[in-house]
Amino acid sequence: MAEFRIEGLSTGGKAIQGIIDAENARVAKQKAAQMAAQRKFKLMRVLPRATFLYKVQRGGEKPIIGEQKAFTKEEVQDALAKMGFRVLSVRKKTLDLKLKPPNAEIVTFVRVSADLIRQKLPYNEILQLMVNDIENKSLRDAIREINNELKQGKDSEKVFIKQEGVLGRFAAHMLGLASKSGNMAEIYDSTAKFLERRAEFKKNLKSALIMPIITLVALFGACLYYVGFIFPGMAEVFVRLKVDMKQFPMTYASLQLSYFLQDNILIILLAILIPLVFAARFFTTEKGRFIRDKYMWRIPVLGSLLHKTAIEIFCRVFYALYSGAGENIDVIKMAAEACGNKYMEFQVKTVAIPMMVERGAGITEAFEASGVFTKTAISRFHSGAETGTVKHTALQLAEYYEKETNYKMRNAVDFIQLWVNMIIMVVLTLLTLVSSETASFHPSTAPGGH
Repeated sequence: MAEFRIEGLSTGGKAIQGIIDAENARVAKQKAAQMAAQRKFKLMRVLPRATFLYKVQRGGEKPIIGEQKAFTKEEVQDALAKMGFRVLSVRKKTLDLKLKPPNAEIVTFVRVSADLIRQKLPYNEILQLMVNDIENKSLRDAIREINNELKQGKDSEKVFIKQEGVLGRFAAHMLGLASKSGNMAEIYDSTAKFLERRAEFKKNLKSALIMPIITLVALFGACLYYVGFIFPGMAEVFVRLKVDMKQFPMTYASLQLSYFLQDNILIILLAILIPLVFAARFFTTEKGRFIRDKYMWRIPVLGSLLHKTAIEIFCRVFYALYSGAGENIDVIKMAAEACGNKYMEFQVKTVAIPMMVERGAGITEAFEASGVFTKTAISRFHSGAETGTVKHTALQLAEYYEKETNYKMRNAVDFIQLWVNMIIMVVLTLLTLVSSETASFHPSTAPGGH
């Protein structure tokens, strides 16, 4: 989240300033207006914390160019002047994009931090080392801000959550809690594993579903273009020779199809594109994602693997944050949000958690009532609840499903790729047969031939 400074005047004319965090300028202005109404002061302006580019010089030395975050240009000028520099120029950075760093960079940061924590290195030194070594600018700036704010004594959880735009919501929350726990290294390791498995889940989903679909769409698109616009140019040579095309049934059928495509291409494209656009738009909404995730588990071969992967990610976050105390309702809620499945999140939040809070149900009974956990998962949680090892059971279940889904997913991807290759082979064979059918034509068979 970004930082914004509120400036206003009290009823007595005294200047008022404050800092708030918000997702964007619109939300910041809404928060500032609410605060002004509640505390009865006149809101003057809301300033975002932006990046300023400066050029300074000390004496006859070579000018120094750099950048600094501040709320106003004057703040940067005053700070540089107090340091003894002659300010040559200060301007606001026009395009200050904070792109999310690659997942591998975040995992590396978390993994290395965990190793250094085990070596008893002070945490501020760890962050400084990471600032010096990380190449990605967005991640480097985020870690630098975290380090500076922790040195100022700010709450670690709030400091990390402020960087959720860079680190990701769940990673930021888990790292913030780790700083307050007595087992930072373990939570950092769990966070890294969670990030790796979530990235692997997306990669597997892409390999198993998205890429085959794109391949088949491209294949059939190329075939339609060939049949509709390239093939007629060759086949019409025989038409001009007044050859009876019905003696070549595949060529004749392809030619009729090409005429149909040429006459109705606009209608066909609209009939295909309009539903696709509406579907793509619908599945970006909350309701669309909910329906997609609900029925995704019913996909043959892949559905059960996607289901178990969601449970695995749930268990990893649950294991990392679970403490055995009463506040674990929030842990269950966080794990449900992290699993990546809107349907599972909805069921846990609306069925399992209310049962635990309102009726005092146990974790096993509540999870079973939600209807999103497998019998194996319910059985393991039941065993863990009876022996008081729910946290350890969650880790065991996560590792079990990791091994199972990795093995079965590789087989599923190979199976899907085999069928895609077979479809490509069949289509190419048909195109070859259609193209070669007219090879049997001989000029003597044409009208007037000898």
